[in-house]
Amino acid sequence: MPTPPRDQFLDLPEGDPLSTEHLDEKVQQAEQQEQVLKRQLETIEKQKREFADLSRRQEALITGRNDLADKLTRALVVIEREAMEASKRLEMLQTMDTSFHQHLDTLEAINPKLWDEADINKELTRAMASVDDARGEYSRSFPRVGAMPEQTGGTSASDPGLTADYAGGDAKDFIGWLKIGFAFSLPLIVLGLIALVVIASRLSGK
Repeated sequence: MPTPPRDQFLDLPEGDPLSTEHLDEKVQQAEQQEQVLKRQLETIEKQKREFADLSRRQEALITGRNDLADKLTRALVVIEREAMEASKRLEMLQTMDTSFHQHLDTLEAINPKLWDEADINKELTRAMASVDDARGEYSRSFPRVGAMPEQTGGTSASDPGLTADYAGGDAKDFIGWLKIGFAFSLPLIVLGLIALVVIASRLSGK
């Protein structure tokens, strides 16, 4: 039996799955699928990074929100307490302002030269009572201003000016109170002297 030519076995029929063109096509398809999968993987990695960044930002947001909300809550408690104290202080100061103005008007209205001779004793007693009332009101009320701390700086309202005589050691306190006592007694002394002068002048005129 004759042997078939060698080329007959090497020539593959057209459309054979093992043909060169078919294999090249399969390689191209595989490469295309690889590129598609690579792009999909890159997209997935990008989304993964974006989700991780969003998660970190959300966690930072929640932490910052909770921290600031806690600080604001505590600050509001302090503000409400300070506002309440300020309201009480303002009410006290307004009451003192009204009372001190009334006493000041009463003291400024005292004029022994206008007293009738027959009523000098009664007018003098009334004037001295007015001075005593004013002194008592001042002694009771004004130290409360100095005892209340200011809202800023932590110092008291008694630091400057009017209540400087209260500060210092025991000796300084004594001197301060001595000065205040003399200041309160001075109007009485002046009133008494004026009354004596008025009485003496009227007696000498008779």
